[in-house]
Amino acid sequence: MAHSNEMTINLVVLGKTQSGKSAAGNSLLGSSDFESRLSPSSVTTCCSLGRSGRILGLMRRNGCEAALRVRVLDTPSYPHSALSKEQVRDTVRAALAQHFGEQGLHLALLVLRADLPLCPDESNDTVQLIQELLGPTWKDFTAVLLTHADKAEEAGYSEETYLHSASSALLSLLNSVQHKYIFLDNHNSRIKEGRNIVLRKLLNFIRKNNYQVLLKHSKE
Repeated sequence: MAHSNEMTINLVVLGKTQSGKSAAGNSLLGSSDFESRLSPSSVTTCCSLGRSGRILGLMRRNGCEAALRVRVLDTPSYPHSALSKEQVRDTVRAALAQHFGEQGLHLALLVLRADLPLCPDESNDTVQLIQELLGPTWKDFTAVLLTHADKAEEAGYSEETYLHSASSALLSLLNSVQHKYIFLDNHNSRIKEGRNIVLRKLLNFIRKNNYQVLLKHSKE
């Protein structure tokens, strides 16, 4: 947090190949910082940090409007078509330390596709990676971002009916992260109003976590 009238939130996006990680990062930033395209192989091979400009109209402090800045770390997917689990883990761990070691990480966003069922093995692999990166309190600092929610809606699912029909693997995961989840409409999130809805939900998660951060260390 730089000034009393400004707050920066630090986020990292994690997930499988073609889950919509980079696109989600772009939606949160309101930019096209991260390469995002359909591909038969994993597109992202290294970590990169994106920064938003000052965002107004989302929060107030001491009765005055405060500006929000968002920083998002995009990461290689796991499983990856060209990198081993160890390579992904070590790359992400180094980038987290480099970019968030001083200010800390507010939330890790586990990106899953709402239009595809989550199977137990997939969930276990990704959760294990997050545990290795964030440590024993990972559940407090992880939220689930369900992308392609517009496709689920087109298939006739509301948020309530979707969760009622969801796999036990997804329901167990949502339960473990204290139901911190957001449905991301890939079209609406690109416009200001849709993006602000998502950012307000993220701010609410961070507020409920008492603005705590993870991975912070003092400089030598």
